[in-house]
Formats: sequence, C-alpha cells, structure tokens
Amino acid sequence: MTAMTDAPAELVHYAVADAVATITLDSPANRNALSRQLVTELFAHLERAGADPDVRAVLVESSGKVFCSGADLTEASTEGMEAGTRRIVDLQRLIATLDKPVVTKNLGAVRAGGIGIVAAADIAISAEDATFALTEVKLGLAAAIISLTVHHRMSPRAAALTTLGGEVFTGAEAAAYGLVTKAVPADDLAAEVAAVCASLATGAAQGLRESKRILNRDLVARIDALGEEMAETSTRLFASDEAREAMTAFLSRKK
Repeated sequence: MTAMTDAPAELVHYAVADAVATITLDSPANRNALSRQLVTELFAHLERAGADPDVRAVLVESSGKVFCSGADLTEASTEGMEAGTRRIVDLQRLIATLDKPVVTKNLGAVRAGGIGIVAAADIAISAEDATFALTEVKLGLAAAIISLTVHHRMSPRAAALTTLGGEVFTGAEAAAYGLVTKAVPADDLAAEVAAVCASLATGAAQGLRESKRILNRDLVARIDALGEEMAETSTRLFASDEAREAMTAFLSRKK
C-alpha cells in the first residue's frame, strides 16, 4: 500500500462579500511568482467570479506586500516558457474581457509579468511608495507579452523609459505614467480600495458588462492582433543562451 501524498497548498484564495469577489495571491515562498499552479488557480477564480450573478466587481490583491514578482524563473530556467507565455496572454485577455470590472490593490512590489495583471485590470490602486520595475531587459528578455496591456496604458515616453531602463519606479510615478489609476498613501490604501469596490458594486450587471466592453474594445483588439507574436517572441527569448545564463545567475544570487 502506497502512502498518499499531500495535495499542493492553495496559492490563490477566493471570497465574496457585498457583491465583491476578492482574489488573494498567497504564494510568499516565491513572492507570488506566476507559476503554473498560481496562474491556473487565478484563472479558475476569475472565471468563478465571472459566472457568479451575485458578484458585481472583482478585487485582486496579495496577502503580503509583494503583489507579484513576475515569471517563475525557476520553472522558466528548467522547463521553458512556451506554454507559460501563451497562458499569460490569455490571463490578460480574461481580465480585460471579464463581464465584471477588475480592480487591483497594490501595497508593495510589482515586477515584470505582475505588471501585466495590473495593466489588464480596469482600475488599479497603488500605494504611493509601492515599487514597480520592468526587469526583463536586465535578463536578456523583453516585456513582450505584457506589452499588450502595459504599453496600452502608459504614455509612449513612459513606456520607453521604464521598459528600456528596467529601473524601479514608485506607485506615484506609475500613476503619472498612466499605469495605475490612482496612488494614495499606504495607510489610506485599504479604505480607498474599499470605497472604489463599493461604488462598483452598485452598478447594474448589464451596465457594467456593456460599459466595460466599450472601454476595453481597443485593448482586446490589441491582444488579439499581437498576442501570438508576443508569445512567440517571449518564448524565444526565454530559451536563448543569454537569458538562461542571466536567469541562472539571478537565481544563484537569491540562494
């Protein structure tokens, strides 16, 4: 008789209150990196919220200060990213096309692919001193798949500065660049997000659905037109010798 193995711990939690579905990223071991398991659970919870007639708005947040650290480099360096890049394209499209408005709440750090989730959301509220960075360029990569949403939100000059430089910028700067809707003092973040979600929850289902479709028409068209090309570009770069060497060095420094 073989011993039963424990099921993997849930990395994404789901709760509903006052017509708002709250989806919480809770994978502190890898700083909420976009592992296969986390992305699969996030997909499932977004679809669950979309199908629930009692839900009017969706909030995506994290259990700690790190919202999302981007791609899971351990998986990427050992298993490749062919399926993963397309899945992140699909995740951004799901957020943009969900019938309910999606809000992100960011208290701390957001990096690389995690910024794609923020950019895909309809409303993004950040702490002023939160940190963002499109770090791909430092690893021989490019912000390819998340350019679908990030470059749609940001001004062209801000996109060039942050994408080519790969340096850290603040929540306040992210608001000035157009990446987030609003940046507020960290102590005010919870109250601000609660107020926004409460307001969204008063909307009629049809009104929210149709208004979101109008607002995101150009974004969804951009994802559909460029998604496959950007996924292929990202997959190619992740598989390159330069990127593999950089990822290996980065992971070694973290140990």
